[in-house]
Amino acid sequence: MSIARIVAGRNHEITTCTEQTSVKDAVALLTEKRIGAMPVVDASGKVVGIFSERDVIRCLNVHGGEALDLTMDKVMTSPAVTVTRDTSENQALALMTRRRIRHLPVVENGNMVSFLSIGDLVKARIDEIESEAKALRDYIHSA
Repeated sequence: MSIARIVAGRNHEITTCTEQTSVKDAVALLTEKRIGAMPVVDASGKVVGIFSERDVIRCLNVHGGEALDLTMDKVMTSPAVTVTRDTSENQALALMTRRRIRHLPVVENGNMVSFLSIGDLVKARIDEIESEAKALRDYIHSA
């Protein structure tokens, strides 16, 4: 199955920040929204990076308390690893495993159309396996 199946029907707003957002403001946004990462976008809305809890830890370790005043363009993970709607769920999971990341912007024609977490992909995979198991049980019972 492809990513298109997961993002179909999603209409929730994607929380983002800009390259000039401070670490302090970004951390407040992550906390307020109860999320682990968000895309960093430029003035035109293109994804230029990702800011995650890991980035917070890394910049605090390197810069100490001064890290809170830094801006995203200095601390974000960039360039962002992205996928398209055509990417299969298994390809996306393999990419996340290989790159040791937990979030992927879904991009079409340079524009972000969705933002996936590894949890979204694992849930989709579990749902698919459960559906296949049910179909097999139904087949066995009808034989």
